Amino acid sequence: MTDPALTADRNRETGIWPSIHAERAALAADLAELTDEQWATPSLCAGLTVREVLAHLTAGASLTPVSWLAGVIRCRFDFDKQVAVRLAEQLGEGPDETLERFRRIVPSRTKPPLPAIAMLGETIVHGEDIRRPLGIRRDHPIEVVTQVAEYYRGSDMVVVAKGRVAGLGLVADDGPFAAGSGPLVSGPTVSLVMAMTGRAACCDDLEGDGVELLRGRCGTA
Repeated sequence: MTDPALTADRNRETGIWPSIHAERAALAADLAELTDEQWATPSLCAGLTVREVLAHLTAGASLTPVSWLAGVIRCRFDFDKQVAVRLAEQLGEGPDETLERFRRIVPSRTKPPLPAIAMLGETIVHGEDIRRPLGIRRDHPIEVVTQVAEYYRGSDMVVVAKGRVAGLGLVADDGPFAAGSGPLVSGPTVSLVMAMTGRAACCDDLEGDGVELLRGRCGTA
């Protein structure tokens, strides 16, 4: 007999993939006309250019649990080295190839051993890492970024987020997201997501007594 809870989890996972694919497609479209100078722009992801972040997204969508584990073992459980190696594999000879490789994985459902919601979060956060320094704006569907905000406020799996917002009251001013209690941090849902995942610059979009506390926690492990 099938476990109803397991079935519900699988359905939830399946329902997230269309959002992942839509976010990837939107990002590919936004980057179609970049100049070489724009591709070399520092992203909000510390130490990586716009082009390198896109290659990182391609890498994440190209790894199965088996290939991920093989890479971790090959890098002797140095996870930062594993990320760097996989990024380099997907960078290509130039920006055009970097973008083409990303376009190929837009419809992919391949992923390392992470839940689909984590892949959606990675796509949105790294998409904003790329867009914001380039002055590109995307109006993400509010239900999608709300789903991601709910995930991050309760998880430290991929990036410390739950710990970063502990003791703070988070309230979106453009959607239904609200979580926690304590000094207030309020603003657009996507900016809350970005701050939760350590992007200090995105605290400029936020208001409330807890903003400076959250800013001070950005960049911490």
